[in-house]
Amino acid sequence: MFKASDVKELREKTGAGMMDCKKALEACEGNQEKAIDWLREKGIAKAAKKESRIAAEGLCQIKTDGNTAVIVEVNSETDFVAKNKEFTDFVDYLVNQILKNNVKTVDDVLNIKDGSETVGDKLVALTAKIGEKLSFRRFEKITKTDDEVFGTYKHMGGKIGTVVVVKGANEDVSKDVAMQAAAMNPVALTRDGVPQEMVEKERHFITEEVKQQSEGKPEAVIEKMVTGKLEKFFKEVVLVEQAFIKENKLSVKKYVSDNGGEITNMVRFAVGEGIEKRQENFAEEVMSQINGAE
Repeated sequence: MFKASDVKELREKTGAGMMDCKKALEACEGNQEKAIDWLREKGIAKAAKKESRIAAEGLCQIKTDGNTAVIVEVNSETDFVAKNKEFTDFVDYLVNQILKNNVKTVDDVLNIKDGSETVGDKLVALTAKIGEKLSFRRFEKITKTDDEVFGTYKHMGGKIGTVVVVKGANEDVSKDVAMQAAAMNPVALTRDGVPQEMVEKERHFITEEVKQQSEGKPEAVIEKMVTGKLEKFFKEVVLVEQAFIKENKLSVKKYVSDNGGEITNMVRFAVGEGIEKRQENFAEEVMSQINGAE
């Protein structure tokens, strides 16, 4: 009556789950248009209409289990929904599924089978139920050895989440480092992790600034000033080189080493970073809701 490719096509058109698409085609004898109507009547295809919306709010969640930690970011359109219990329960569910399964990518996670549904099916169903675009944006699975400890910290109710791995020190030290990473927004753990494009861009701006302020000075002097300012830049964006927030006479690296440790990994998520938030006219938005526009 219909082929697997028909199920795939319907899923792409509606955003509904694989099993729901199969049921719809069975109910409509393989007719795509009728199947779309069937899904809409059930409220399942609502999620597809929301794909063009911008989801830049949401939640970071972290969970550790033995030598494994998982950090995720799931987005919603509004902060109100990010605090909704069904949304937060789904984020917790997602973290547990990642911990239990061998997954590398977001698609791997969405394709995890849980009974007759996939994780992706559950996300689509929740999107339809809540009425906002929801998006599982990213995750990272971090592992450590037995002589290492995790430090985790969530700030502003999960707007920022950090996981660090510290070797040779205790959990209090690792927690301090995780708080540092949340508060001071380092780009990378060490200089090697700072994108070269960012370094070159900063060097360019510094060089132009120094040249304007030091007209007539020898090139060697200008280069020395540029190098000095670039060193200051690294101390701001590299975690191990930052001034420790609890004792700014110490660098983070020195604080950890004084406590017998070394930072071996750092992951920091901030909800919505890099997502362009749409600017809307509030009055127009209210009127669109009054007029029933979606």
